[in-house]
Amino acid sequence: MQAAIAAGYEQPEKAAAVLLTKETVNAEISRLYDSRLKNARQKAYAGYERIAFGSVNDAVRLLFEGEAFGTAPEGYDLFNVAEIKRPKEGAMEIKFFDRLKALEKLEQYGHEDEKGPADFYQALVGGMEQLSARKEEGTE
Repeated sequence: MQAAIAAGYEQPEKAAAVLLTKETVNAEISRLYDSRLKNARQKAYAGYERIAFGSVNDAVRLLFEGEAFGTAPEGYDLFNVAEIKRPKEGAMEIKFFDRLKALEKLEQYGHEDEKGPADFYQALVGGMEQLSARKEEGTE
């Protein structure tokens, strides 16, 4: 309905119901959703790869440089770092993300089955069917 409002339809609820009955509209929604889902999965996969296989060199350099590091870590790759603490004067703790968990997630991505449309798309189709049924009954 948000799209119908943005498009300027006078009766956006009815327009949305009619638009959702069109195969071309549903196909485009499905295509966009699949593209967005694929992009999100690719980003997650890349993040897990960086955690699992990324270098810790900059974190070690930070540990040894300490105060010389300052507050602007520009140029340092600290993607693998989960937490940095300074519990006592001159001391520093660096905790990294779990590489084994990242490898497990990468393994899961390799074995995922895509089983039909996602919940969001199923909800759209269900809503469209309900609106169509009400329209046929004349209870709009």
